[in-house]
Amino acid sequence: MAPRPDEEAAILWSFRRCPYAIRARLALATAGVGVEVREVNLGARPPELLERWPPATVPVLERPDGPPLTESLDVMTWALEQRDPQDWLRRAVRGEAAGEQRRRIAALVAENDGPFKHHLERFKYANRYPGEDPGAHHQATLAILRRWNSRLEEGASGCGVGKGWLLGPQSCLADWALLPFVRQFRIADPAGFATTAGLEAVRAWLDRFETSAELAAVMAPPLAFRQPWRSPSWLYHLALTEEWRVAKAEGVYRRSTRGLSLEQVGFLHASHAHQIAATFERFYADAGPVRLLSLDPKRLAAAGLEVREEPAPESGELFPHLYGGPLPCEAVVAAELYRP
Repeated sequence: MAPRPDEEAAILWSFRRCPYAIRARLALATAGVGVEVREVNLGARPPELLERWPPATVPVLERPDGPPLTESLDVMTWALEQRDPQDWLRRAVRGEAAGEQRRRIAALVAENDGPFKHHLERFKYANRYPGEDPGAHHQATLAILRRWNSRLEEGASGCGVGKGWLLGPQSCLADWALLPFVRQFRIADPAGFATTAGLEAVRAWLDRFETSAELAAVMAPPLAFRQPWRSPSWLYHLALTEEWRVAKAEGVYRRSTRGLSLEQVGFLHASHAHQIAATFERFYADAGPVRLLSLDPKRLAAAGLEVREEPAPESGELFPHLYGGPLPCEAVVAAELYRP
C-alpha cells in the first residue's frame, strides 16, 4: 500500500471499527492505492481534519489530485476506477447485462445505506432514539436480511451452498459495501443472528468475510490502527492513571512529571507528538497504566497557561513546558490509555 517514491500519498481519515471506513479501506486495498491512514478519535477530532472537512465524519480521503472525498462510496469508486482486479464495478460485463448488474448493485447499496442502516441504528443504539420501538426495528432489519439471503441462495446456484455472492458466483461492490454493516448487526445480536431462520446463506456469507484475508488486511496496520493519530498541532503529557483519576475529581492536574509535583518543578512537562514514545520509554515504561493527555494549545491559552519551548538538560532537545499554574481538566481534549 505504500506509494512509489515519485507519488504523493493520499491521506485517509478513518476509524477502525466504522463500517463506512472499513468498506473504504477494502476498496483501497483491493485497488492497491497507496494511502496514509490516520485513525481518528471520534471524541477528540484533530484540528487538521476539522480544517479540511468541518463535519469531521469519517472516512475522508484527501487526494493529491483533487478535492477530498467525504463519502465512503465515492472513496470506493475512486479507488476501483484506478484498478479493479476483481471487477467489483462489473466493467468487464458487456451488453444489457452490464447495465442490469450495475443497477442491482446500486439498489442493494441504497437499501443498505438507507433502510437497513436506519433500522440497525435504532435497534443497536435504542437509548439514542427515545420513543422508538427497538423490537420493530429489529424485525425490519431481519426482513431485509432475509431478502439478501434469497439473493445469496440464487448466487450460489452452480457454485455450491454457502459459496455464492449477491449477484452470482463472483463478488461485486455491493457485497463488500454491505458486509461491514451485516457484521455490525451480528455484533449487536449474536445469539439472534446465529439462530434466526432464513439467514443461513447470510451467515455463511458473513463467515467467509470475517475469516477472509481481505478483512484481516484492513483491520491491522498499515490500514487500521487501535491508537489514534497524534496531531502535531496538540501537545501531550503522560500521566499515571491514578493521578489522572484524582485530577478529574478535583478539576485540575498538579503533576509536573512522574514523581514530581508542579510545585517542586515550577512547570508541567509536555511533549510534541514525535516525542511521546521516547518520553514513555525513558520515564514511564515500568509505571503501570499510563494515560496520554492530549492538550489543545488554544484551551491552554484560554486558561492562562504559557507554553515555552525549553531544552532538555542532557540532550538540548526542545520540549514544551507549561507555566502559569495547574492544568485545568477542561484543557485536556482526550485522556487515553497509552499503548507503546
